[in-house]
Amino acid sequence: MKRKSASQSGFFNLRALLALLACTTATCLGVIGTSLAFFRSEAIAQPPQRTLTFEERVSYQRAIEEVYWHHRIWPKERKDPKPSLDAVMSQAQLEKKVADYLRNSEALEDYWQRPITTEQLQAEMDRMAKNTKQPEVLQELFEALGNDPFVIAECLARSALAERLLTNWYAFDQRIHGQLKQHAEAELQAHLTVREMKQLSAEYSEIEFIKSNKPNTSKSALLKTV
Repeated sequence: MKRKSASQSGFFNLRALLALLACTTATCLGVIGTSLAFFRSEAIAQPPQRTLTFEERVSYQRAIEEVYWHHRIWPKERKDPKPSLDAVMSQAQLEKKVADYLRNSEALEDYWQRPITTEQLQAEMDRMAKNTKQPEVLQELFEALGNDPFVIAECLARSALAERLLTNWYAFDQRIHGQLKQHAEAELQAHLTVREMKQLSAEYSEIEFIKSNKPNTSKSALLKTV
């Protein structure tokens, strides 16, 4: 699997990140969110290109999951103590999470010719900062990633951004859905009434709701599959 980093040429502004970490309320995060900048095109000199190995990404992913697991509430009805992260998430699962977001990034670049840019990663971090309802968790995530803007962008922002962009491009790609959509529209035009819809080539399901005026009587539903 190829492992590309679309942000290798970006310049990360650590001061903006530290300013964000210094604010621990949602209000403060919202105020500075618009000015958060991890990449600065006006930098005098570009830093050396950086990359992350797959193993490094998996290690950072574990750090992210450790923060999430720490804040996950253990049900009160459970008498046993909350287990460690290692007991609920295997190494293989961590590796799959990393492989998935790398694969999504590659698909955006190779299939849709839409590689994730440094500007998009910056915007994703802005979105996280402005919309978070748990700034203390966001701060812990940054700290778990060593307060390193490059690592935060690559291992936190890229994962969420790649999944969202891939979902959007897939949903509206006519190369994938065009033929099926045309077929469905043609069938619906040929079978305009509910009775005729039973003749559609696809599976037909009908749900019938029966209304009752009696109090404390639950609604009943009949599901018929033709």
